[in-house]
Order: sequence, then C-alpha cells, then structure tokens
Amino acid sequence: MQAPPLAALAGGAWASRRPAILAAPAGLRRSRRGALRLPAWRAAGGGRSPRVPAKGAVLASDMGADEVVGPSPLLASRSEQELVLRVKKEVEKGKLPADVAHNFQDLYYNYKNAVLQNGDPNAYEILLSNMTDLFDRVLLDVENPFTFQPYHKAIREPFDYFTFGQNYIRPLVDFRNSYVGNISVFDDMEKKLRQGHNVVLMSNHQTEADPAVIALSLERTNPWISENIVYVAGDRVLTDPLCKPFSMGRNLICVYSKKHMNDFPELIDMKRRANTRSLKEMALLLRGGSQIIWIAPSGGRDRPDPSTGEWHPAPFDASAVDNMRRLLEHSGVPGHIYPLSLLCYEIMPPPQQIEKEIGEQRVIAFHGVGLSGAEELKYGDVTAQTQNADEAREKFSETLYNSIVDQYNVLKSAIFRDRGAASANPAISLSQPWR
Repeated sequence: MQAPPLAALAGGAWASRRPAILAAPAGLRRSRRGALRLPAWRAAGGGRSPRVPAKGAVLASDMGADEVVGPSPLLASRSEQELVLRVKKEVEKGKLPADVAHNFQDLYYNYKNAVLQNGDPNAYEILLSNMTDLFDRVLLDVENPFTFQPYHKAIREPFDYFTFGQNYIRPLVDFRNSYVGNISVFDDMEKKLRQGHNVVLMSNHQTEADPAVIALSLERTNPWISENIVYVAGDRVLTDPLCKPFSMGRNLICVYSKKHMNDFPELIDMKRRANTRSLKEMALLLRGGSQIIWIAPSGGRDRPDPSTGEWHPAPFDASAVDNMRRLLEHSGVPGHIYPLSLLCYEIMPPPQQIEKEIGEQRVIAFHGVGLSGAEELKYGDVTAQTQNADEAREKFSETLYNSIVDQYNVLKSAIFRDRGAASANPAISLSQPWR
C-alpha cells in the first residue's frame, strides 16, 4: 500500500477547536487534542532520579562529552523566500553542508504540500514557523554538535525541544480520525507507576515520529505518561541532522540497532561496548522505580509486504524481548510488561528498504493515527506449560507479538474504514457511538 496523496494539515483556527467524539469501534476512544498539563503527582519509589547532563551529552560510544552552547540569536523568517535564502547563505558561508541543506529543502516542500492542502488561513504561518524552528535547531547543531549520553533526559530549557517536537508533528495528525484503544490500560499503568513500579511497553515501530504520536495521543488522558516515557532509540535518530532536534526532546536509552551493527565492521566492537553501557544505564533507571520504558523488539520500523503492499507489525526478536524482561525482573522493583500497538505509517512512512546511509528522504502526509494498549502479560502465566527456557522465551515473545497484531487490526479497521477494512471484522461496529 503506497502512501496516499499528501493531505491537508490541521492548524491555526483548527488548533482552538475540540474535535467531537464520533462513532468508534468498541474498545477504542477517539483521541482529542489539548494542551499539555504538568503531572498532578510525582512518581513514588524514592529511587534514583533521572540524571540531566550538565554539559552536552554523549552517544553511546567512546566519545567524550561536548559542551552545548546556548541558542545563538536566530532570525525569524517572514516568508518562504527568506527561509530559502537563509539556507543558501549558510551553505555559501560554509556553515551548513550542502547535503544537509538539500535534505532540509526537500523536507520543507514535503511538509509544505501537506500543510497547505488544509486550506486553513493560518496554515502558511504554521508551516513556516515550524520549519524555521527546525532550521534554527539544525544550524545550531551543525555549529555546536550535540551528542547523546547512553541515558538522555529530554531537554526542556532554555529551549523546549519536547514542545518543539510536539508542535511539529501535531499538524500531521488528523485527530478527528485518530483513536486510542483501551484507555483503562493506560490508567492501570499510571496506578502502578504511582506505586513505584516499573512499566515496559513492548511495541511495534512505524515512523521517526512515533514518540510524538504516542505523546500526542495521550497528552489529555495521561499527560504524565505522555511526557515521561523513556524510549529505547537507535543511533540513526541520534546522528541524522534533521532528526536530532526531535530526539533531543525525548527521554532516551541510546543503543546501536542490531540491524545496523555490521554496517561498518571497524565499529562493531565500539558499538557492542556502547550497548553494554546503555544496558547498565537502563538497569540503574529500573532500580529507581516508577520508570515507563518503550522498546520495539523488532529492532526497526515496520515496512509493507513487498508482494501485497500491506503494512503489518514486524516480527519480534525473542532475544530482545527476553533481555528486557530479565532486566525488569532483576531490578528489585515490581515490573509489568504491556503490549502496545501503533499505527501511524501514513504520516511519515520509512523507505521501502533498510538503508545503510544516514539522510533518508521524508515523505509526509496528514492522516489519522492509532494507539492501543493491551492487558499486562505475565511471563509465568504465558509460559507455564512450556518445557524449557528456549521454548518459554519464544512463547512469550510470540504471545506479545500476537497481542499487538490483534490491537493493530482493530485500529486498522477504524482508521481505514472508508477503504472497506471495517467490513472485514464483523465484531467491530462503527455505527455505535463510543461510551
């Protein structure tokens, strides 16, 4: 299935209205846009609080920390022509690499096409503001490169990278046709986090925008979770110049993906050492309690079936699932594993093939998204009838994956109902209002 033509973005006047609750499938709640709220409670547990790097950060590698210089005076672009001219001048001055400038301009026009199809009178201002902010962040990072520590805490001041990322992705989400499934499951997670327990979300992974989509989906109903998830992130989103500013606004455990471990043989040993340090950081976080960690055990983004064009969650790596489970169990704090299903590939689908080089082309569209949690899965319950450790490991991973696929199919039926997907599942009723 190819991405549809770039559609309209919501913004401007749209931002002030609240979408109605329309008919939705059983177990699904239509997401509603709203302002971020500060957490009403502070996580219990009394454990080690997350560390905020005082000076810069380090990617999970052998590099030292670089000082992060505060934002330099930035010029507000009043028109597309001004922004394009700024990009050109920075290239001519040698401050911006030509390939980064090319990728930025390509991204700009993709983003513009999506925004302006909305017809909102403020759409032009929204896209220009967001792309100017992104250019400022990219240029600042080129001048003073920021690297990530194995554990990175979201940067909220003096520049709020979290809100910047939310504001950038928000116009790409058609909230009137977006769904959050099983809100009660997220409420259950919050109760456990308040008690000092840890929560791990085993999830599929679809786009670079997944953290923002998750946060936007939960910002009204579960704002603390929305802002405090720790994402296990691969190195590509930590090194791509157009992706780094968004990553700087998230809480991250930084790792090198198994899929790209052998891209450069001379770096394999360094990457393995880095991943070991990252696992130690995760273990320290879990010992402190009240942590919610998102991980994609597939090791990368979902991609369409080359023969059918259909999208579905990529298979899980059972060893990745088991490593995370054992870290959780050995933390000394009660821990819980929940399947999490995400459907959002239409807004920013990945390249058809896994690419070795950094700097992929971003195709962007306006579309509904879906997020759904499922009930906690307990390892002992799932594997009670298995014969050995290897069988138990495979069984638990398979059960998690199947739960995610089930939720994914429900979301797919809701979001793509106009394409006849809903009729494929007679148990899903779109004619009844959500209760």
